[in-house]
Amino acid sequence: MNRNIGVLILVLLAGLGATAAFLAQQIAAPHIAAERRAIENRNLLEILPQGSYDNQPLDQPLPINDVQLGSSTLLGGYLATLSTQPSAVILRSQTVGYAGPIELLIGIGANGKLLGVKTLKQAETPGLGGNLAVTPNPWLQGFSGKSRNEPADSGWALKKDNGQFDQMVGATITSRSVISAIHNALRYFDEHQAQLTGKPAHD
Repeated sequence: MNRNIGVLILVLLAGLGATAAFLAQQIAAPHIAAERRAIENRNLLEILPQGSYDNQPLDQPLPINDVQLGSSTLLGGYLATLSTQPSAVILRSQTVGYAGPIELLIGIGANGKLLGVKTLKQAETPGLGGNLAVTPNPWLQGFSGKSRNEPADSGWALKKDNGQFDQMVGATITSRSVISAIHNALRYFDEHQAQLTGKPAHD
């Protein structure tokens, strides 16, 4: 009899423990989700200058989905605003490098100038094209301030291809792909600014 009572008590305690763990998980889930969201926001927004926005761009996705731009594809985008006015557009672009897909985050100011570029995914050769993932990235930072027409279309190429940009050492194919993707994104912004921001071009 005592043994049966002991077993019953153990079953009850196990049930209470499982219930407590479940409730704790349910209570913690929103906090964990919020923390994950905050990390995503930080990763997303580090390409934008501090003080250039006061909204949550992840909560303002743009109607962009698999837009083909020649050698690259726009996977999505977000709108950053300051005092309800559009301040920047963030575009997710995918291109193909030497070893596989490269996914970039490209920030463009409302004036059409590039604010920053960040590598989200890549599988390039370590020590060569793989340097694309280094943060901060001096090579990617070299594109800041450029726009669709600054330089002109012919300038958006490697110097060895008569363009204006240096390449990452030993990574010609990777460099060409990234330069093309950035220029494609700037061109898309320039041609669709009114739809993306609700404002006329460079207003």
